[in-house]
Order: sequence, then structure tokens, then C-alpha cells
Amino acid sequence: MASIGKAKSALALVGRVINEAVSFIVFSVLDLVDFLLCFLYRVADFFIEAEWKPCYCSSSKEAITSSGKILVSEQGESKIVCLSSTKLQLEEISDTLYTRPSLLSEVSKLTMKETKKGTVRSTFTVNSTIVEMLQGKIGGQQCHPIPRWSDCDCKFCTSWTSNSKETLYVRTEGPKDYKAQENVLFIHGFISSSAFWTETLFPNFSSAAKSSFRLFAIDLLGFGRSPKPTDSMYTLREHLEMIERSVLEPNKVKSFHIVAHSLGCILALALAVKHPLSIKSLTLLAPPYYPIPKGEQATQYVMRRVAPRRVWPVIAFGASIACWYEHISRTICLLICKNHRIVEFLTKLVTRNRIRTFLYEGFFCHTHNAAWHTLHNIICGTAGKMDKYLDVVRDHLKCDVNVFHGKDDELIPVECSYNVQSKIPRARVKVIEKKDHITIVIGRQKAFARELEKIWRNSSKSG
Repeated sequence: MASIGKAKSALALVGRVINEAVSFIVFSVLDLVDFLLCFLYRVADFFIEAEWKPCYCSSSKEAITSSGKILVSEQGESKIVCLSSTKLQLEEISDTLYTRPSLLSEVSKLTMKETKKGTVRSTFTVNSTIVEMLQGKIGGQQCHPIPRWSDCDCKFCTSWTSNSKETLYVRTEGPKDYKAQENVLFIHGFISSSAFWTETLFPNFSSAAKSSFRLFAIDLLGFGRSPKPTDSMYTLREHLEMIERSVLEPNKVKSFHIVAHSLGCILALALAVKHPLSIKSLTLLAPPYYPIPKGEQATQYVMRRVAPRRVWPVIAFGASIACWYEHISRTICLLICKNHRIVEFLTKLVTRNRIRTFLYEGFFCHTHNAAWHTLHNIICGTAGKMDKYLDVVRDHLKCDVNVFHGKDDELIPVECSYNVQSKIPRARVKVIEKKDHITIVIGRQKAFARELEKIWRNSSKSG
């Protein structure tokens, strides 16, 4: 038995060495490929007119581009007017991990503020490059947005353009007359959508739960059927404000439970800190919490943990591509998301339609811009704030905290859930055998629906 154990240890060591060597070669090549793609995309963005094509308004003195409202002064200088509601703010940009340096330098040229009809307007001079970079309509006039040449233009992917540009897509079930006993907010994970909940849990909740709880499942900013502004940096503040504007305010939500998966757990904790008196319970699935060792830079440490630059396991390789290589991941997004109808057909053909259709929606219906910035500004950019969030939940919130994790999760290790429990001792951690990052819900939706109902009932009684 001892010799067998030694042989297994030796084989594991050899496997790690081979993985390290192959990973070094592969990622060295990818570094070069990403550099070349960076150059090619700059050329493509410059020459392909559809990328920045303007659409003109009735007035000959102003034009609305996908970048915003351009005002032409008497000196021929271009200025862009930002309403107070726009998300381009100095304090917001400074809070991001990944920003555009040239944009920061131009924003610093703030020249004046004027008040008109009670609305604060900020005007600053920008050059043509910045105008091209700032996509997304700013101002009150309506203009049909023109998609990037690298994005799919099918009806499904552009469905958000016909809906409200100011709020998220929200799927609601339960009482409609504001007489529900409780409210529940579901927040999906990275490159997913509300369908992760609505196609699995919603059909399996009991009639008693549906008559007592209002269920809100959202598509996060930049994903699913929600708006995908190209001028957004997809920061924590932007995501939270959109959730408040889309769910809490219009539905008069005063108290609520939260169920969140993966990246959504970070937003759930931030919401709990921002609304400490409103949270009834927190249910976190595979929370990406990595305690930062002393002397380590938080964002870089989490990037190395989430995306370790390894070719094996496959999910770690995919995360490494998404996290470290902007232009390679953009190319993949271009090939897969833009041509998702072909990819879906081939996938269904190969797998004999064994993959749930709603999973395609979350994976394909997003833009690279939204995915890239959300990954860096939420998962990595909030790394230094997670300890504070958990401390607040432990010391200032009385709500129940339940954590679920799949034992076979190769993306977010089980230790992350135990790390949460070490910060919040009252948190209950349940590790599900033979389940991974996705099958922690899919495949056990009936059992999980019953578990959630029990959590909500107990929280309501204790509250």
C-alpha cells in the first residue's frame, strides 16, 4: 500500500511538472498572438465604418452618434454633454481596475458646469478619438443604437434595444399587488442570465412559495436581455445602481432575500452592505472569496487564483484566456457570439441536444466589452473590499447566511466557501457531492428549491 501511495505521488508530481512546462510554452505563444491581434483590431476599428457610424438628427448643428450628443461650437470644437445621470464620472472611473488612460486624461479637462431646469450638466472638451471611444447614447433624444461590427445583430441579441435603456431586464413571478409576504432577488453569475434561475428553480417552487414571495430574476448590466452600453466600465457601482433602479425602487421593495451564484455573490454582499436593514437572508452559491495574504496586491492575487495561466484543467485554461488576453477573448467572442446560431446548431447536433437550451442564452447573449470589464472590475477589482463586506455582514447584519458549493467545482474551489465561514462564523456551508460550478443548481433544482423555501421560512420566523 505504501508503494502504491508513493507511485501516485510521483505520478502527480510528474503531471504537475508537465502541466507547468506545457503551460509556459502555450501562454508564451498566446502573449505574442494577443499582441498581434491588438494591432489588427486597431486597424479594423479604424477602417470599418459600421463600428463608429453616426446617425444624424433633424438639426444640422448637432449629430447623435453612438458615442453620444455632439455639440459643435462656433470654433468648430467638438464637445460632449453628459447629463448628471450618465455613468461617466471621475469618482467612478477612479474606482475601476481596468480603465482607459486616455479617457482619464481627457475627463480631467472638465471646464464648466451649468444648471438648466434643475439638472446639472457637465461639459468638457474631447477630441475625436475620445468621441469614438465613448459609445452609448447620452442625452434625451432617441436614436436606434448601431451595434459594433463584432457583435451579433439577430433579434435575440438586440432585443434589449427595443426595451428600456435605463433599467435591467427583470423576470418577475409571484403576487402582483404588492401584498407578498417577502421578496427574493436572484443574481446570476459571470456570462450567464436570469434563465439560470427561471428555467430551473422557478418552475419547481411550490404554489405556497409563489403565493407568498415575489421572485425577481435579473439579467445583469451587459448580459442577457439587459442594456449593453459600450461606454460603461461595468463597475460595482454601476451594477448596484442598475439593480436598485430596476428592482428595488419601482417595485417598492423594502426587505428581501438574496440568492446569488458565483460573481453574483460579490454583488449580493455589496447590496447587503448598502442595505443592511433590508436583507432577510443571504444564500451564496460558489462565492469567489480569496483572502489576500499580507504584502500581496489584491487584484493581481485574485487574477492569479481565478486564472492561473494553466492549460489544465480546461476550465482554468478558459478562465485564463478570458482574464489575461483581451484581444484573444474578443476574437473568440467574435467567432462564437456573432455566429452563435451556427454554433448552437452544431453543438445540438454533436451533443444530441443534451445541453440545456437556456445555457446558450447566457453564454452567447453578451458583448466582449461587458464581459471583459465585469470580470476585471467586479471579480478582480473588488478583491480588496471583500474582507470589509464580510465584516459588515458579520457585525452589523442579523440575517441568515447559507453557502452552497459543489465539491467537484474546478473554477471556484470549495475552500472559498469555507473562507466565507471563517469570516462569518454563523454562516452554514453545505458542500454537494459530485456537483460542479453549474450542476450545483442544474440537475438538482427540485431539491434546491425546497432548500431555499426552508431558508426563507426560517428567516421570516426569526426576523
